[in-house]
This record gives sequence, structure tokens and C-alpha cells, in this order.
Amino acid sequence: MVWILAEGRELPRIVTPIPGPESQALSRRLRAVEAPGITPLEGAGPIFWAQARGANVIDVDGNRYIDLTAGFGVANAGHAPMAVIDAFADQARHLLHGLGDVHPTLPKVRLLEKLSEIAPGTLSQTILCNSGAEAVEAALKTALRHTGRPGVIAFSGSYHGLTHGALDATGWRYFRDPFQARLSRNTIFVPYPDPFRPRLAATPEADLAAILELVAFHLSDPAAGGVPIGAVVVEPILGRGGIIVPPPAFLPRLRELCSRHGALLVLDEIYTGCGRTGAWFAASTSGVTPDLLCVGKGMTGGFPMSACIGDPTVMSAWESDGGEALHTSTFLGHPAGCRMALAQLELLGSLIPEVAPLGERLRRGLEALRERFPVIGEIRGRGLMLGIDLVHPGSREPDAALARLLSQKMLERGIIVLSEGPLGQVLALTPPLSITGEQIDCVVETLREVLTRIVG
Repeated sequence: MVWILAEGRELPRIVTPIPGPESQALSRRLRAVEAPGITPLEGAGPIFWAQARGANVIDVDGNRYIDLTAGFGVANAGHAPMAVIDAFADQARHLLHGLGDVHPTLPKVRLLEKLSEIAPGTLSQTILCNSGAEAVEAALKTALRHTGRPGVIAFSGSYHGLTHGALDATGWRYFRDPFQARLSRNTIFVPYPDPFRPRLAATPEADLAAILELVAFHLSDPAAGGVPIGAVVVEPILGRGGIIVPPPAFLPRLRELCSRHGALLVLDEIYTGCGRTGAWFAASTSGVTPDLLCVGKGMTGGFPMSACIGDPTVMSAWESDGGEALHTSTFLGHPAGCRMALAQLELLGSLIPEVAPLGERLRRGLEALRERFPVIGEIRGRGLMLGIDLVHPGSREPDAALARLLSQKMLERGIIVLSEGPLGQVLALTPPLSITGEQIDCVVETLREVLTRIVG
């Protein structure tokens, strides 16, 4: 059977138990052929996606959902926009694969020009990559070549990817501990400033001051961490770490400290960029221009491509001696991916002005729920990147079990939402930017009904 999604602006329609019989059958088949620990197949298993358009997903059993994940933040312009599909199809008919770093293509040149146009400040030279993790690794390599210093300051709860180099800067012990023996000792982790749960002091202001003092200490005294610091890598809003928005002074002070001590400021906007927060890049609201900017996910709308964009002075560290490229890959600057990115970025330019009002509509609905349900400790975020921090009533103690239960019950009602954060207590609402006001209202009402049923 084939289900057609016209525009992706529809409300949920559930026609089977969740997961349905076809999804359960596919779970059994997948369990036999995929390495364990990749896809969570416990219990009845997940739903299996069959089709997606706009903010809607249809599973293999014909159930229709509103997607609050945008496919891990990839479908910022909506799932499968026709302009992006047409760009891919047209390019595939002419040249599906090229010879990336040897004999490039016109789409690659056009995409690099577009990235230079939307990037902040003087950032105008780019290394194209295949994943967010690779973009971070390209940034860390660039910092080492430019400064000659191997040390990195990163933040607890940060998520920069799970490949070896990116994992070295990812602040989750869950991901790091199994591979600790292969990780370097060159990364120093400091707390990310969390106004809701300060780590180093009793107030958000004192907590931020203590964190910045730690950063300054490690930047100014190489002996402190045993290695001189060449880069500070940070997410302007902590994404997978729990949708944490730092105090406004955080990024400007990091910029100041990096400039003072000759370290590069690397902003990981792989999740927060491409319009997610209501601007091309989340850091733009702080007026901060980094030395290196990592983008991905929503850049293409569905093709594995990312970018590390830098200031030419910094990127000059890659000057060739006539030999082979020091950082490249088989699929670098893939022509179909470049065409998709160009079409996607064009769409995002028209969607970004709508993000703030849509995000405010969603936030108003969630704040009304927070006033009614004491299990909601905080609503936070920016634009269409919002988090619901779930707590035990009367405290700020995280309630990850409730987050998991809500995620499952929302799925059963046709809303796809994931929990974030190292403890898993935050429901992350990061829908396609093409979501409608009616769909937003449906999400809020469904959450109200589910909370009423679970907590009264």
C-alpha cells in the first residue's frame, strides 16, 4: 500500500497500535542482521518510517505523525521539499559523482560562495565534509595547524560527534568511557553554564563567573592542564545536552578570552544553525564571530554533507606544498549534495522570518502547561529549538523516567518527540521550520492530554 503526503501540513492519524504489526515484523528482521546496540529494539521496538513530507511522517503501518525532531535536525525546510528533490534529480541525471579534490564541479563552487555569503564576519573559506563529526574534526585539525597547540577546551554535556577525533571533544562519559584508552589527554572539560542548574555556584551569575575563570586559567597557564590550548569548541546552545541556553555574556566572554590568549574559538552550529533558532546561526544574537564555524544537518535537508567555515587568515594554515590534500575524502564536495544544499539554503532563507513567531506560539502553549503541571521545571530554548525540562515536583531533580514515558505516550498519539540530555530528562522540540500553527496547537493539546492522563 502507498500513502501520499501532499504538503506535510496534516494532523496525526493513528490506525494501528504503536508500533504496528509491520514495524514489529521489521524489528525482528533488523535484530537478526544489524549489530546490537545500534537501533533500540527492546520491547515491541520502534516505528519504521516509510514516507515523510513537511512536518509529517508516515510509518510502514500507515500511521501519520507530526515530527518534532526534523530527523535529528536535518529537515529544517521540511521533509522532502520538492525544490531539494528536483535539484538532486537534475544533478543525478548529469553527474552523480565526481573527483572531489582533484577535478571539482560547478555546484561545489556555487555552494562555497553561498556559505561565504551567509557566514558571519570574515568567515569566507570552507572545508566541505561528510558529517557533523568530520566538520568538527576539520576544525580541530585547523586549530592545531594554525596555533601549533594541541590542547582543546570543551564543555561537559557537549555533543560534537562520535568519530574518534570528535569524540575527543564530546563531553558525555557514556560515549567516552568505552573508548577512553584510545582518546587523547589533550581535551580539558569545564561545565557548560546552565542557569536552571548551576554547577559551580549558587546563582547563574556566580556560576558563569566561575566557569569563565576556569577557562581563563587553562588558557593562560599551559601547565594547568599539561598542554597548551589551541582551541575552545562550544555549542552556542547546548543541543543534545539538553537544549541549554547559556547566559548572554557567555559567548562574548569566550570570544574575548580566546582573542587575548591566541586560541581559536570554534562554534559548533551543526544543530543550532541553518535557521533553527530564527537566524542563520544562533551565535548571531550575541554578536560573536568565531574563528571557525561548523555547520551540517539542516544544510542539505537529507544528504550527508557538512562544512567547516573559517577566516582566511586561519585557513591559510592549510596552504599546500604541492602534495596531496591533508584533509579530504572520496565524497568531498559531492555534486548532488552541493545542489541539494543550494536548494535547501534558498528555502531556508524564506522560512527563517517565520521561525520566531512560530517558536513564540509553541513557547506560549508550553508555558501554559508549565503553570498547570509542576513536573515541568522549565521551558527553554530559542526559535524552534525548545526544551521541556521534567522534574520531580517541588524540586529541580531531573525525572528522566517521566520523559521516556511521555515520549512513548506522545508517539502513541501521533507525535514524534525525543528526550535529550545526559540524564534524558528534557523533551526536545525541534520540528521542521515548515510546521504550521495548527500543528503546533495540536502538539500542545496532545501533550496536555497525555500529562493529564499520567500525572493528573
